[in-house]
Amino acid sequence: MLASSRFLRAFKRESVDSTPLWMMRQAGRYLPEYRAVRKTATDFIAMCQNPELAATVTLQPLQRFDLDAAIIFSDILVIPHAMGQPLRFETGRGPILEPVTPGSFSSLKTVEPKEHLGYVLEAIQLVKKDLPASTPLIGFCGSPWTVACYMIEGQTSKTFAQIKRWAFCDPNSLQQLLDKVTNASIAYLKAQVEAGADALQIFDTWGGVLGPKEYQVFSLAYMQKMVQALKQDPLTKDIPVILFSKGVHALTDIANTGCDGVSLDWTHDIAQAKEIIGSKVTLQGNLDPCYLYSSKATITAKVHDILNKVNGSPHIFNLGHGIYPDIPIEGVEAMIEAVRNFSA
Repeated sequence: MLASSRFLRAFKRESVDSTPLWMMRQAGRYLPEYRAVRKTATDFIAMCQNPELAATVTLQPLQRFDLDAAIIFSDILVIPHAMGQPLRFETGRGPILEPVTPGSFSSLKTVEPKEHLGYVLEAIQLVKKDLPASTPLIGFCGSPWTVACYMIEGQTSKTFAQIKRWAFCDPNSLQQLLDKVTNASIAYLKAQVEAGADALQIFDTWGGVLGPKEYQVFSLAYMQKMVQALKQDPLTKDIPVILFSKGVHALTDIANTGCDGVSLDWTHDIAQAKEIIGSKVTLQGNLDPCYLYSSKATITAKVHDILNKVNGSPHIFNLGHGIYPDIPIEGVEAMIEAVRNFSA
């Protein structure tokens, strides 16, 4: 049944009856049904660690909207949490980690996915039982650089001065930490596929805080290692891998990692991206989420603009970043209607 999936056919450059569509963070706070479930968990981490709740909210967007893929409900920081780094979520501040230092990170545990992240794998199995057989499930993790940003800064940052200090003053220590996160991420993604994930996305949310040369050294090199490891393993070699590097314009280098898809933020002109890498990978994106606050006519026009620029090339429609918590449901409905009506 998955052979008929628009989403998976797009990676094989096969014809589809309509442009495939899903949204980053589609299982989340903009949905009233998600907020209702969230009230039943003591905190965000507890919700992630409850396979039944995670499976429920993973399926909610598919029950409301005409989407072509589900993405497992989890968080990129489950890996440092599994390594033993204390993690909590605070309202208005987001994730808070106890920062690691050059002298403390060596004590972090080696992650065994089935032992330390079994709750995610169980959630994947539960979702696959209830997901339509023709609808793929996306597994994911953060890029090593992005995960390390949180591990070292302790939370999101305006400057990322602490991790950059590591990078520029003690690069060997940072690369050891990045290697540790990379190995854990590879094992985690493979375990997600074994549990039932049909595609994988790597979120490099903070790659754009680096300069071009530093991005190559501290971010892209580790994602390339991940892609190569996945493509060399019989279990995962045929699983589509999407890279999303927010704020980064090194498209040729990203496509040359061997990934199957490149997800674009809204700062890219998708027509230019098509010319640069459209013959190598499937493009994904790239509507600015803030368009979903606007009128139906404005949303429709912007969707048409993106689809016109793609002009039939392999493409998966998505937002240029995750959907925001206060996005109105009507904006999402207008976007989906515009994609379906125009691309068909």
